[in-house]
Amino acid sequence: MAFSGKKSWLQNLAPWLGLAAVVALLDQITKLAIERLFDYGDVHPVTSFFNLVLTYNKGAAFSFLAGASGWQMQFLTAIGILASLFILFLLARHGTQKLFSLALALILGGAVGNVIDRIAYGHVIDFLDLHWRGWHWPAFNVADSAIVCGATLLVLDELLRVRRAK
Repeated sequence: MAFSGKKSWLQNLAPWLGLAAVVALLDQITKLAIERLFDYGDVHPVTSFFNLVLTYNKGAAFSFLAGASGWQMQFLTAIGILASLFILFLLARHGTQKLFSLALALILGGAVGNVIDRIAYGHVIDFLDLHWRGWHWPAFNVADSAIVCGATLLVLDELLRVRRAK
């Protein structure tokens, strides 16, 4: 079979799947380490504005739906799986668009990391705690950080795309 010079959709997808896998793996390794080193609720100050703390989130971002009666776990797991499948579709179609695909791969890795938690534990493990003058940002994890970075890059990609179109 002769090489046509054009990459297949699978070749376009492979590097982004690799990045997503690295994000999900890093997320899971850090969560396992915190689970082994900390008891639930332990707070370990690292700097004047940053703590490590072991907490569980049964809801979505900022503990949205955390107080619901239990249905939210299956709902949020399904949303994570459907979002991941849609991102795979987008990556297969647009894998040559580097910034867009980087953003999607980060979001995919984060979504997979949190879906693993929901399936394995029934909650998401959070451990990063930023605070300032008594105000605490809701605890988060590596997966959440990747999702936020990916979403920020999606916005940047769109702004650059609009600018180029002018």
